[in-house]
Amino acid sequence: MLCLALAGCGRPSGSGGLADEGHEMIPCAIGADAAWKDDCPVEHDHDLLTIRHADGGFRRFLIVHDGRGVVPADGAENAAILIAGKGEIELRAGQDRYRLPAQFAGGRNDAE
Repeated sequence: MLCLALAGCGRPSGSGGLADEGHEMIPCAIGADAAWKDDCPVEHDHDLLTIRHADGGFRRFLIVHDGRGVVPADGAENAAILIAGKGEIELRAGQDRYRLPAQFAGGRNDAE
């Protein structure tokens, strides 16, 4: 089981990190074989994350405290979490991928 805690809902992008609406931006790749872009605004409301897409679509995830990290809030598609690098996870739902900052259990912040 992957034990982690999200370390916030987003991180600064190259353009300052905030969308026009004041939401934080995360890297995302929307659709099959899509390239990574820093253009997905994230809204964080308690344990609910809403990640918006440039085309108007969005996905919602719940932050859970049982060692899984996040799960789909809508339940339509399963989500997979991979360690993407130091202090970062890759969240996959369907063909969409997102990178979120994370703190790993025991203070570990890398994929060792």
